[in-house]
Amino acid sequence: MAEENKLANPAPLGLMGFGMTTVLLNIHNAGFFGLGSMILAMGIFYGGFAQLIAGWWEMKQGNTFPAVAFSSYGLFWLSLVGIFIIPEVVGAFSPSKAGLAAYLAMWGLFTGWMFLSTLKLNRALQVVFGTLTILFFLLAIGEYNSTIATIAGYEGILCGFSAVYTALAEVTNEYYEKTIFPIGPVGE
Repeated sequence: MAEENKLANPAPLGLMGFGMTTVLLNIHNAGFFGLGSMILAMGIFYGGFAQLIAGWWEMKQGNTFPAVAFSSYGLFWLSLVGIFIIPEVVGAFSPSKAGLAAYLAMWGLFTGWMFLSTLKLNRALQVVFGTLTILFFLLAIGEYNSTIATIAGYEGILCGFSAVYTALAEVTNEYYEKTIFPIGPVGE
């Protein structure tokens, strides 16, 4: 009997795409450098396409939560880049502060809902989704307050690195077939 092909865990790819892109954007939000093609390219290719690939791969394996999460946040990154570049490319109007705040708040609501699902998952994912929920709401408020926007940048760096840690822990723990980097117990 032929051995069934085992599919690799796509979650580290999605988490790294999300985490690294989030760190870079939020280093910008914290005021360390301007928004440029490096962040936009990361948003398209690693934040966007890599997460879509991970989401579709999770879907193929029947994993609903990560399929929805990675696909949604991959599309978030692509839409965010679109918000930045569409006005420049096609001359469409940029969103108002209220419009962008509403966009970010809707992502905060979605992420808060996703966070509730992580209560049945590991602590590392709870940190990722909990800090991301806070980040979206800080960014929404930050549309009206530059101090809050800067605070959001620092909080976003923490959020992004929590995803990077989770991805690297999943890869390392799987490779060594034991817990090298803890991600916390799975909820009951």
